Amino acid sequence: MKIVYDSDKDILQISFKQTIVEETTQIAPGLVMDYDEDGKVIGLELRNASKKVDNPYEMLYLIDQANDNKPLAKVNE
Repeated sequence: MKIVYDSDKDILQISFKQTIVEETTQIAPGLVMDYDEDGKVIGLELRNASKKVDNPYEMLYLIDQANDNKPLAKVNE
């Protein structure tokens, strides 16, 4: 996994796999998801990151239990 914060462009990128991006989809304003040729998620991009996270320079990596107690996503019908 690779995490990059570009302060000039104010973009935070998280790459799960180093491969060619085949498709990119904006899933919410300023939140972009990248896919490989098999349709697997290989990365996320957060634009205007400094306005959306407390500190885009700070990173904490933990091995712990995931928080699955979140509201369900709204589906456009």
